[in-house]
Amino acid sequence: MQTIADFELPSTGGKHFRLSAHGAKYLLLYFYPKDNTPGCTTESQQFRDLHEAFSELGCRIFGISRDSLKSHENFKTKFSFPFELLSDEDETACTLFGVIKQKMMYGKEVRGIERSTFLIDSENRILKEWRGVKADGHAAEVLNYLKSIS
Repeated sequence: MQTIADFELPSTGGKHFRLSAHGAKYLLLYFYPKDNTPGCTTESQQFRDLHEAFSELGCRIFGISRDSLKSHENFKTKFSFPFELLSDEDETACTLFGVIKQKMMYGKEVRGIERSTFLIDSENRILKEWRGVKADGHAAEVLNYLKSIS
């Protein structure tokens, strides 16, 4: 199992996230391309709607993108997310998890985040990763996996 190096990112709610201090049985980090876009909104809303079930299994959820904290605060408030969003403007976590890819967007090649999710244990080891995921239904898929190992 791959262990992730410690990192720290600014978080909504005026907090800072540090991997080594997450203190949960399980940690779910989902990387998404951009606040307030259709796929990212759908994915985040579905994690929101299943948040209580994840919490009952000892899993904390954090969303990560390259958006600013101001953008994250607006996105979080607009859709009432019960979890924090982490701002990775300098791509610290994106690089650690290898989620930056060349993608086609509106016929142009752009560098951006490939929608990816990582389930991490209390010792910062990756238990499972999902890469290039489709937003709709993904949260339920992750929850089902978590139930199967809990």
